[in-house]
Amino acid sequence: MNRYPVRLALVLAVILGLAALPAASNLDAQGKGTIKIASQSPLSGGQAALGEGIKLGVQLALEKLKGGLEKRGFKVELVPFDDQAKPDVGVANAKNIIADKDIMVIIGHLNSGVAIPSSEVYKEVNLAMVSPANTAPDVTDRGYKNIFRVCGRDDVQGPVGAEFAKGTLKARSVYIIHDKTTYGQGVAEFFKADAEKKGIKVLGFDGTEEKSNFDPIITPIKAKNPDLIYFGGIYEQAGPFFKQAREKGVKSKFLGPDGLDSSDLARIAGKAVVGMYYTSVAGPASLYPQAKQFAQDFKRKFGRNPEPFAAQAYDATAIAIKALEAVTKGGKAPTRDAVTSAVRDVKYAGITGTVEFDDKGDPKKAVYLVLQVGSEDPAKWNDNKAARILTIAAPRKK
Repeated sequence: MNRYPVRLALVLAVILGLAALPAASNLDAQGKGTIKIASQSPLSGGQAALGEGIKLGVQLALEKLKGGLEKRGFKVELVPFDDQAKPDVGVANAKNIIADKDIMVIIGHLNSGVAIPSSEVYKEVNLAMVSPANTAPDVTDRGYKNIFRVCGRDDVQGPVGAEFAKGTLKARSVYIIHDKTTYGQGVAEFFKADAEKKGIKVLGFDGTEEKSNFDPIITPIKAKNPDLIYFGGIYEQAGPFFKQAREKGVKSKFLGPDGLDSSDLARIAGKAVVGMYYTSVAGPASLYPQAKQFAQDFKRKFGRNPEPFAAQAYDATAIAIKALEAVTKGGKAPTRDAVTSAVRDVKYAGITGTVEFDDKGDPKKAVYLVLQVGSEDPAKWNDNKAARILTIAAPRKK
């Protein structure tokens, strides 16, 4: 009997069986699955400068720090979302984010008015949100166990501005403008309350959504001639306002919160904002001694200087990775519940300072700065000097 056909059939069966198995390299790369970290910030529209900086800060952190997770067999990916600085877009994105079971952490947002409704969605599945930039008290005051931030709060930032207005600028009167958003109006109200306590006379408190023609607001301000104008809002709106105010002959000093902290403010307003002050929970990366290498790496990779909050996004991502490393020891697959719990326990010495969370998800201590615009050249924004740097404990739980 001829046995060769039988042997050939057996060989073919073995070969076909092996072909049906995934390659060893694919098993190594995919055996533990994929871990995704999402970001949400405005990547289009007038606030894209800060939003893009946040996304790139997350991207740089992942590239630098994901090695430990990859050695355990996980593929690590960034999934960026553009919330356009609009609450409805942020919420729609949030629903897509929680539907992707591989997303273990969300880094975002820029705007508190987007973060708060979006975080209601994240809460449904206990998905950890680590914010690099959201300053409204309600971000953490709702007591959600999955919400964290690495930056300070507006109920501290507002009074920091009021103290500077009284003690350094010697302002006796102020006219306050805000953009009617959760962030802009909120920080303006905190500034107003503390300014009044300090004896500064508030000559007006107006909200506006105007973006181009500020004549109806500037005319009464000029008539009242305040020592100071405080603008609670974002640079894309504040820039045209400040520029038009100077063109109309307003001599008041200018002050605002960290929504003004972008090189685009100088690009929009030019000479009008040179010399003005703004408070910030972030500031240029150059002000943080540990962020020097980050700034160099950022510019080398992306061809630009990091905008404010990019370094905070880097630290927020590093905290997320620390938490993921803690829950994947031994190659164990992470869960959202486990990651959220681990984030709260992280104590991280980052490039913007040491972050340790309190029961609400705020950093136990946060840095607040008062900076002065030194040039109309947007490329020199990171050279703005700090007039004051303060480290202040988070407000106690109410």
